[in-house]
Parts: sequence; structure tokens; C-alpha cells
Amino acid sequence: MRWLLGSLVTLILLLAIYLGSALWSLAALANAVRTGSGAAVIERTDVTSLKQSIADQVVAAYLARIGETRQVGSTERMLIRAAGGGVAEAMIARLLTPERLTEILKTGQIQGVQELPPISGLPRLIDLDTGNALAMLQRLRFIQPMEFGFRLTDATADRFSEARMHFAGTGWKLSGLTLPAGAINQLAASLPAK
Repeated sequence: MRWLLGSLVTLILLLAIYLGSALWSLAALANAVRTGSGAAVIERTDVTSLKQSIADQVVAAYLARIGETRQVGSTERMLIRAAGGGVAEAMIARLLTPERLTEILKTGQIQGVQELPPISGLPRLIDLDTGNALAMLQRLRFIQPMEFGFRLTDATADRFSEARMHFAGTGWKLSGLTLPAGAINQLAASLPAK
């Protein structure tokens, strides 16, 4: 019986450390955004994964947009995903400089980026109440053992915004952002039409 109780206590402690480390990492990222420290934001971000996350959303919106006017075949869809992903990643790379990423997460806006329209209504990381662990746990979504999603907007929205954190190296890093459909559509509209 003591063995079972000891195992249960150990399991609860490990779970608390596991979840606590993810919450602490998100709080540290939000604090870096609040203070405007681009270097600290980039340090807590897996830029490659974040770029891929946004590019995938943009390419999906692009495919939906061209699919409204004509049938998109499977070969064309595959080619668009390959070529369009590269174009979208190049466009998104301009957004993921330390200063711009910090500004986007702080203000919820994209402004002053060449060849991109001004976009507002993006999730603001500084709006999270990272000091309230219970509220943060309610926003948490388990994706897989090394990845969590944290809802950034109201859950009643059709497509809520989310920050994804995954464990990389020695800690949790921002690895993805689920952006509002309007913002993704605006980014997709800035891709070449053909």
C-alpha cells in the first residue's frame, strides 16, 4: 500500500513539474514580449517550426481561395503545396525577425512589411494572465507528450487563436501560432495569383 501511495505521489509531482515547466516557459515568453526584448523572444522560439506552422496555414488558405473559382487537381495541389510553401515561408521569414515577431505578439498587428498589407486582429501574447496558473491550465490543450497548445482568444470563436509550445533541447519553445482566418486570408491574398 505504501508503494502504491508513493508511486501516486511521485506521479503527481512529475506531472506538476511537467505542466509547470510549460506554463513557466510560456510566462517567460510573454514577459519577454511585454518588455520588448526581441532577443529573448527569439531565444524562446523555434523559428523554423513557427515559420512552417504559419506557412501551412497560408498555403491552405491559398488553396481554398483558388478552389472557389475552379477545380484544383491532386497533382496541382501537391505542386502548390511544395512551391507555395517555399514562397509563403520566404514571405513569413520577413515577419519573424526578433523585432517584428515581438511587435506582432505585443500589438497583434503586422505593419510596415514590404509587399504585405497591414493586418490587425492577431492574437496578443501579452493578454494572457500568466500569473494565474488555473486560468492558464484551462487554456491548455494537450497535443502530444512534447507539445501543448495554449488558447490565446475566446473559445467561443469559430477558429480560436493558439500558441503552440514544444519541448526542444532544454526547455519549451514557441513552435506554432494558429492565426485568425481573416489574417491568414490576407496573407494568402498577398501570394502570387498563379
